[in-house]
Amino acid sequence: MEGPELPGLLVNEVGGILGILEAHLPFLKKHFHLITMKEFLESKERFSAKVKAIYVWWHKPVIDRELLDSLPDLKVIANSGVGMDHLDLKLISGYGVRMANAPHAVCSSTADIGMALLLTAARRLIEGCQIAVSPDTKHFSSNWLGEDVTGATLGIIGMGSIGYKIAQRAKAFEMKILYHNRNRRKEDEERLVGACYCPKIEDLLQESDFVMVVVSLTPQTYRLIGKKELELMKPTATLINISRGPVIDQDMLVEALQSGIIKGAVMDVTYPEPLPRDHPLLKLKNVIITPHLGARTTKTAFMITEEAVANILAALNGLPMPNEVLPG
Repeated sequence: MEGPELPGLLVNEVGGILGILEAHLPFLKKHFHLITMKEFLESKERFSAKVKAIYVWWHKPVIDRELLDSLPDLKVIANSGVGMDHLDLKLISGYGVRMANAPHAVCSSTADIGMALLLTAARRLIEGCQIAVSPDTKHFSSNWLGEDVTGATLGIIGMGSIGYKIAQRAKAFEMKILYHNRNRRKEDEERLVGACYCPKIEDLLQESDFVMVVVSLTPQTYRLIGKKELELMKPTATLINISRGPVIDQDMLVEALQSGIIKGAVMDVTYPEPLPRDHPLLKLKNVIITPHLGARTTKTAFMITEEAVANILAALNGLPMPNEVLPG
């Protein structure tokens, strides 16, 4: 005898470039009847009333008015990550649909990538690897030098969960830590990581050897780092962005890197992603760009899905969602 029908969960696709991971299927299928966008579009009459939830994996499927109009029984949308800037929260809320993100799953792995990128830039690991494997290399130059991380000043812009975890890691490297945030952390939290609060972002920029941007993309943080902010940085400083591409004015960044206003930049995020192949940032030797690796580990990916499922099940059962996101 068959049990009750599982609620329909709409996903972009399974596998492929923009699909949920095949390894997550057994877990998801315990709780939901999965419906791909292709299946839905081919038979809207069959699936429209069955879809109760959507799992947005790496910004797909796109949530627009047309899709929302076609899902009369949609209750919740769960996002695979922290940032919700790709979703129109007010539009979704207007349909009576609840929303959730996955802030806890991504914290550690994103903090790890932030420190990995800082170390990569400081010790010139990309260039070093190229020299080591080049068929033209006959010796290693003794005057080929990087920068010390121990004792250097790290300025963290955005001291939320991820920013704080970066501070914990930076403390282990004996770095001096400055931070700028909308709200100051508690004194005991600052003391645990040895962080000093900068009420003005300008002070942080002027004093830091490495500036790491760890903020959500909002109207207030759009192009937070522009010409003025870049000119305040040390000419020996490196800018590291692990938040969202539009937080930095990329045109001004290109100018700053070309003219030596700052030493270098490391970017796990850009706009768009990926950059056009003729973009000037791709031609600069003092830039490291990675393909939005922040939360991309096997363990973190599954934790994201676990967090999404917990939020969806809570919403479908009329319970408080652990990570509900309300329209601003």
